[in-house]
Amino acid sequence: MKALIIGNRDRFEKYMPEDIGITRELELVFCKRGSSDGELLAAGRDAVFIAADPMTTVSGDVIRQMPNLKLIHSEGVGFNGFDLDAARERGVYVCNCRGVNAGAVAEQAVLLMLALLRGLVTGDRAERQGRQIAVKEQTMVQGMRELSDCRVGLVGFGDIARATAQRLRPFGCQVVYYAPHRRDPETEAKYGVSYSALEELVRTCDIVSLHLPVTEETRGMVDEHFLSLMRPDAYLVNTARGDLVDNGALRRALIEGRIAGAGLDTVYPEPTEADNPLVDLPESAADRVIFSPHIGGITTSSFKRAHRLIWQSFDDVSKGKRPENIVNGL
Repeated sequence: MKALIIGNRDRFEKYMPEDIGITRELELVFCKRGSSDGELLAAGRDAVFIAADPMTTVSGDVIRQMPNLKLIHSEGVGFNGFDLDAARERGVYVCNCRGVNAGAVAEQAVLLMLALLRGLVTGDRAERQGRQIAVKEQTMVQGMRELSDCRVGLVGFGDIARATAQRLRPFGCQVVYYAPHRRDPETEAKYGVSYSALEELVRTCDIVSLHLPVTEETRGMVDEHFLSLMRPDAYLVNTARGDLVDNGALRRALIEGRIAGAGLDTVYPEPTEADNPLVDLPESAADRVIFSPHIGGITTSSFKRAHRLIWQSFDDVSKGKRPENIVNGL
């Protein structure tokens, strides 16, 4: 049997679990992320399994021309580039690594919240430039909020949002959430959260943190209207997907001072270029944005959990079992 791996070969080899037997039985062929359909088929037309970087594409044309294919597995949580309909028509499972990086991304979300509140990047720069006292004096006059003083709104309440709520609880801040379907009282009590309608959350929170998948309904949801509801002293945090944000609308809100700032682990499109409208900002706005290079979920522990799940799913399907985390309705 053959497995087609679309992604970084060194990464897949590093995190391959040695105690799952199928890792020693499969012939592995590798293609780089961004390979054409022709390149994928030339390498792995007869493959039984595909494991793919979550930012890559597995098209319907590829799926339909792989007669032995049984399972496509995302290396991460995302699967936007996989043709779910074509896979379902062919009876091919599509799975993801849901939950494996929830704690890691939650840590990144809290990091960005704290960094925004504390002016971490501008403070670091001032210290290096010998302006420590000036910035300290200015901060004492302007004031600086503690996270415990904040009302934090989580937009979405999946695995990562719940992990974020858990990590926020010791800080003592008020945490509210919005999701299309409200959770039961026991779940809300467990995570120390209360429910809010979306517009009320956006209007009243000091920090609005995005935790939704990208769908036709959510793509570009942080638009002019969304941002107009935010308070001028509120921050936006995005550790989900850059596609949730209308870049032009956020750029204008930052330049015009209609929100206090943003902490962004994800920016659309990837890879982020220097001329991206959220990167190429005037100095007055640039100082109010903190970026991290989409690293929230890529801890060593997250990769170990993800790759164990991938290979266990391959092993299960090879034995006629259903894999975990099926996302295409089979």
